Amino acid sequence: MALSKLQFIVSTRKNNLLPLCVNQVRSMSRVKRRHSLPPFWLPKTTRTIYPEHITSENESFVKDVIEEQFSSPLKVNPWERGEWDKSSLRCGVIARKIGIYPMWTRDGSRMLTTLLQVSENHVIKYIPPEDLISHGTKRRYRELGALVVGADSLDPRIITKEYFSMFSETGIMPKKKMSKFLITPNAKLPPGTPLYASHFQPGNYVDIAGTTIDRGYQGVMKRWGFKGMPASHGVTKSHRRGGTIGSGGEKARVIPGQKMPGHMGREKRILRGLKIWRVNTLHNVLWVQGPAVPGGVGSYVYIYDSILPHRQPTSENHPPFPTFFQDEEDIEEELYDEELHAFNQPSIQFAEK
Repeated sequence: MALSKLQFIVSTRKNNLLPLCVNQVRSMSRVKRRHSLPPFWLPKTTRTIYPEHITSENESFVKDVIEEQFSSPLKVNPWERGEWDKSSLRCGVIARKIGIYPMWTRDGSRMLTTLLQVSENHVIKYIPPEDLISHGTKRRYRELGALVVGADSLDPRIITKEYFSMFSETGIMPKKKMSKFLITPNAKLPPGTPLYASHFQPGNYVDIAGTTIDRGYQGVMKRWGFKGMPASHGVTKSHRRGGTIGSGGEKARVIPGQKMPGHMGREKRILRGLKIWRVNTLHNVLWVQGPAVPGGVGSYVYIYDSILPHRQPTSENHPPFPTFFQDEEDIEEELYDEELHAFNQPSIQFAEK
């Protein structure tokens, strides 16, 4: 009787013929980068809503109770704030892309910027380095902790109990979007700390990660920029086709990763070294260099300090560390970069004779 693959592995391990660690090989495409299902560890967010026939008076009463319960997010004592050094790594923020807007420098040059709004960001949890270490973690990451940050509050009545348990200990409203940012231990923040757009200052350089717009199934001309075939001279029903896809000679096969029609978009992309030109501290809006921030209007992006060597902060111009506590300090409503023209100033200056 033939043994199955699992029985063979067990029997050979008893005879010390195989090492203790057996890697599982999955038969999947090597170029697949897109996942359409949520991760297994994330509980279901919303629940089924049944008609409860609540009167308008009771509805307002319930809202007042919810606001009173989550009015004081900081339940723990203030933590000791660390000091910035050359190896420090701060937390990032979650923002929404709200559009593209032109700006002008002082010399009259026009440029396009992307508006990103930091909407209701709060620290949910701090994970120390000893709890974050897993098997196979690279050595340079073993001394880093993590901060879980959430954005955009949700009504606690429409979510499941499992999802609400992630926020009940912190004392803040449940969040619609969450993310984990790696930090150094000296940049830790207590749960419930709000994060504003003033977390970054004009002149800082940031990296922005997001998901590109989902274009669906597209051909090679739109997906990869192919030229296409001639429109005349004997070409029949092949004007937008990709042509041959195989290889000649001894290979005689299709090389993996060949550019062919398929799903376009919904890919994770990171833009590095983008400059912040303007910050609005009242509405928590950032003006970031360029129109190419991944995602459509209303999509979420993740902003953190740039890791490029020539864009990293120095001891003279480093951003607020570990963050800017806007509730404790006064700050102007509009912050501009030195090279940017402010609209509340005259555009032409006449020199006195």
